[in-house]
Amino acid sequence: MLFYRLFLCYNTIMNEIIQKVRKLIDLHKAGALGGEIMPEDSKPYLPNDSNENLLYLTLPMALNYQRNSYKLWESALQTWQDKTTCDVFDVHKVASMEINSLREKLIKYKVALQPNKQPIIWHKLCLSFIKYSEGDLIEFFNNLGFDILKIKQFILNHKPDFPYLSGTKILNYWLYVLTQYTSFKFKNRSEISVAPDTHVLQASLKLGVITEQDIQRGDIREFVSQKWRSILEGSGIDSIDLHTPFWLWSRNGFKIDV
Repeated sequence: MLFYRLFLCYNTIMNEIIQKVRKLIDLHKAGALGGEIMPEDSKPYLPNDSNENLLYLTLPMALNYQRNSYKLWESALQTWQDKTTCDVFDVHKVASMEINSLREKLIKYKVALQPNKQPIIWHKLCLSFIKYSEGDLIEFFNNLGFDILKIKQFILNHKPDFPYLSGTKILNYWLYVLTQYTSFKFKNRSEISVAPDTHVLQASLKLGVITEQDIQRGDIREFVSQKWRSILEGSGIDSIDLHTPFWLWSRNGFKIDV
């Protein structure tokens, strides 16, 4: 009897959380959370089905670590628009480029904030995409059936070849951005876990999904991803759909009560 009561209580709490999530998603769709312009909107006009578009959305993403996303993508756009620096988005030119030259181009508009480490990451990614698909990201994804699950497994099985892009947060958010800013149809979208950045963690705390003590966990990002996957199972909501509403809700100081 006690177990049954606990079960009912747990279900009630989970249903309340899901209702709050639905409200946040609706608020976001209505524009009530802000975010009419997202960081990745700072991009040049490129055909949505082009290799150039995929590369533009991929290479800076690997440097999107503990920094202002708006500033990163503004820097990426400036770098693209400058004829003296735009070749950093050409993987074959990067592959044959002196590292000092690549460094100068990436730091000119502050795409790279760490002048030693980040140009090496950029260079490595370019070499890896050449290694696996001759630098053609359309072919890279096509070889994996445009299947999110297969793409994630491949990247994680070859982590050394994809520095930072293979990290839990960036990998999932990168794939989410590709589903939003390209016209390619990716399979198994539900396999994109919520990208557990600081704002997602704070929103999860606000909703009672995690505790202050949980945030100290060494595996907090994986822990949060699994928690949300479990809570949303059967709800019809993909966990990655939480990211933008949570990000905006937290970034605006949770001014809207749900």
